[in-house]
Amino acid sequence: MSTARRRTGSWRPNPATVLLALVFAVAGLLFATSASTARGTQLRVDRTDVTALIRSENAQRDADDRRIATLRGQVDALTATAAHGDAEVARLRRQAQDVSTSAGLTPVTGRGLVITLDDAPVHAAPPAGSHPDDLVVHQQDVQGVVNALWAGGAEAMMLQDQRVISTSAVRCVGNTLILQGRLYSPPYRISAIGDVEGMRRAMQSSPTIPVYLEYRDRFGLGWDVAERDLRMPAYAGSLGLQFATVPRAPAPGGVAPSPEPALRPTVGAAVSGAAPSR
Repeated sequence: MSTARRRTGSWRPNPATVLLALVFAVAGLLFATSASTARGTQLRVDRTDVTALIRSENAQRDADDRRIATLRGQVDALTATAAHGDAEVARLRRQAQDVSTSAGLTPVTGRGLVITLDDAPVHAAPPAGSHPDDLVVHQQDVQGVVNALWAGGAEAMMLQDQRVISTSAVRCVGNTLILQGRLYSPPYRISAIGDVEGMRRAMQSSPTIPVYLEYRDRFGLGWDVAERDLRMPAYAGSLGLQFATVPRAPAPGGVAPSPEPALRPTVGAAVSGAAPSR
């Protein structure tokens, strides 16, 4: 009688079976990760409506300015009442009134200049030899006009629809200008009341404006100067300062500050070299 003999030995898995198991494991992991990531969220988010956001922020800024003007009026009324019975308050009030015009806190009228800067017209094909930065108004262009007008004897100034004071900062972001929290697109209008002839001479001697005029002649940048009777409102924004330092007077025989640089290259350099950044 023969007996059945049981075969013994180690089991060898089929490679195809192992590969199939790994594929299912990886797929399950991916499904679990995707479900965890997408749970309660929208994977395709709509882009922010930038135009609506800008309008909303400008409306909020206008509301804040109106509130500041109301509070300032209340402070002035209370100060005037207190000045009747307090000599020190009366003295400080007179001192504040003496500098209010120079500080831009009172409305002014007078003869002055209105300077308008604008981007070059949009053409199907840009002018020969031009770079995109050659065809737009830059921050230094606006600053150059503002500085020249102050140097020429401007007593009051506005940029667009805002009164400009000593703490006003002109900044460009892309192809737009930001002034005291508001956003503007070209054309940019700079109005100044003061010595008209002095302001004209200062613009002619400015280191930046003649270079801008070269770009106007070659690439079509906008430039207009008009003499008019102007009326300007008082500055209505905040007078608070975040950062301020008092400049030290130069020592006798010290180095005088360098003149304002012309940040636009000459037209010849602009054609062959890199255009300035904002």
